[in-house]
Amino acid sequence: MPKLKPQGYTLVEILIAITILAFGLLAVATMQVRAIKTNAIASSISQGLTLGQAKVEELMNLAYSHPALSDTDGDGTNQDADEDGIDDDGDNFGLNHTVGEADNNTPKTNDGYTIYWNVAVDEPVISSKTIRVIVTWTEKGRSKRIKLDFVKTSLS
Repeated sequence: MPKLKPQGYTLVEILIAITILAFGLLAVATMQVRAIKTNAIASSISQGLTLGQAKVEELMNLAYSHPALSDTDGDGTNQDADEDGIDDDGDNFGLNHTVGEADNNTPKTNDGYTIYWNVAVDEPVISSKTIRVIVTWTEKGRSKRIKLDFVKTSLS
């Protein structure tokens, strides 16, 4: 009797192929989950940045003497007597202040973002104001913030 040629795959070969396929699919699924999480983080940062940029545009369109562009607590005015560009009391002209200390703020939005802005008068030069807009929010129990600085002159 002639010997038959083996045709098809053995059970062991099929099990090995299924195992390799399963590992590949697991790797793709893990990558997909990570991409979704990263996109969510990027989305919240983009939204915070968009809110901050909108506030910068709003403040830039105000007159130099507008009350919203004033240093309400005086911590950013006349703090550089030696004119070296460094706050004499080490407080960075009050530009980093947020809750309870900021010169101005807007209430939280529906998405939980709060916008603060602080003003340093005559910094970096006379007849200019350094304005720092700070956007804060909480994401997964951690505080996040974005800072945007700009200078407004009495000429603008």
